[in-house]
Amino acid sequence: MKRILIVVLLLAVVGAGSGWYLRSSNASPVSFRTAVVERGDLLATIGATGTIEPEEVIDVGAQVAGKILSFGDDPRSSGKAIDYSSPVEKGTVLARIDDALYVTQVDRAKATVGQARANLDQSIAQVAQANANIQRAMADLEQMKAKVEQADRDWHRARRLRITGAAPNSDYDAADATLQTARATAKVGAATIDQMKAAKADSEANVAKSKATLADAVAALKNAEINLSYCTITSPVKGVIIDRRVNIGQTVVSSLNAPSLFLIAKDLTRLQVWCSVNEADVGNIYSGQSVTFTVDAHPGRTFLGVVAPDQPRLNASMTQNVVTYTVVINTDNSDRKLVPYLTANVRFEVSRRNNVLQVPNVALRWKPRPDQVVPDARQEYTSSLRRGKDTDGKPDPRAEREPHDQRTVWVQEGDLLRPVTVKIGLSDGVNTEIVNGAIEEGASIVVGENRSAGGGAKNPFAPKMFGGKKNNPAAGSWGRTFRSAPTREEDRRWN
Repeated sequence: MKRILIVVLLLAVVGAGSGWYLRSSNASPVSFRTAVVERGDLLATIGATGTIEPEEVIDVGAQVAGKILSFGDDPRSSGKAIDYSSPVEKGTVLARIDDALYVTQVDRAKATVGQARANLDQSIAQVAQANANIQRAMADLEQMKAKVEQADRDWHRARRLRITGAAPNSDYDAADATLQTARATAKVGAATIDQMKAAKADSEANVAKSKATLADAVAALKNAEINLSYCTITSPVKGVIIDRRVNIGQTVVSSLNAPSLFLIAKDLTRLQVWCSVNEADVGNIYSGQSVTFTVDAHPGRTFLGVVAPDQPRLNASMTQNVVTYTVVINTDNSDRKLVPYLTANVRFEVSRRNNVLQVPNVALRWKPRPDQVVPDARQEYTSSLRRGKDTDGKPDPRAEREPHDQRTVWVQEGDLLRPVTVKIGLSDGVNTEIVNGAIEEGASIVVGENRSAGGGAKNPFAPKMFGGKKNNPAAGSWGRTFRSAPTREEDRRWN
């Protein structure tokens, strides 16, 4: 019986202590954190990440195969070879390739050209000889025609004398034979002329063929000389070398794709930022849009840029089901602070508001407990908290939502809060514009609450763990930093 009485008394003491602790906890004072409604400028932006690229890059390659013998001289210092960051002018020698093979090809092409010229001269001489032969044959033919006329006159004279009997028949027969011989000889002379004209035509064809052979040989010589000139690689533009991809002694092989030797940026005072913009934001990007960006190489400095014409590019890319579009931004780099291939944190300016009322975004998100609201607005506020939820207390997608441009902020009336409905506008992610509402500049609005750390009483029946809080900097706000095994002193203190 005595034991039961002791147990009942202990339970009564524990209950009284617990009730006193709960009352003291609920009575702990509450302080609200507030912010002042101010006027200022708001800027809405879209964030993206990009890479700084030269505006125009020329990839200098080799058009012939061979071994790199040497590099050109660096214009900045005598005796130093072209290397990274070397400034070059148009025509500056960058590298030289072993030209022994190409010199041999040029010599061979020159010999072929000489032989073709000799053949052409010979063909021309043959044409001249054919013309001379034709002239001589024509002269012989005229002489033969004269003999034919003389023989014809002798034949007519012998024929008249035979009729009168003044000459024997043998004279007539001799004159007739002489006439027939002269005529046959004339025909032979005419045939000889035709034969010589055919020979002349053949010689002229040889001349044309020799000219074509000579032209082909000259073209081959020119090709060999061009290949020889390609052994000296020169800069096609004025710029700065940003990459050298070969070394002396390395053999380059030219195939369908020319091997890359040097990468030259044409003008580093004008750079571009190539950034990837999410498909959800690309609709707010347009040509001429103002852009700001930062780079880790120059912390604290903001660079300006403008979206280039015909942007964004239409060739979207997909990475892990995320669609992005490439946007090119032009920026001035006259001070040469930016260098190619830095990572840029880009902000696209979407909209700007100057001298507008603004409140912190946290003030639009924070909601008090119903018992903290003034009585005349408490019922409506409680109903609004239940609105949009089903019977289980979960959000109901079919429920009617408040307008997206209306929000509620809270102002303090004594120890309670009063709601004020405002119409919001532009937001920069930290502050939001107040377009309309019963709120004025300088007003204090609630952004959160703080419970006083020392206002509540401690439960006297709560066990004291580990001898209380220790002043251990490594423990932070939780007190002790635990180790895998307690020391002897800690074991004695805890027990």
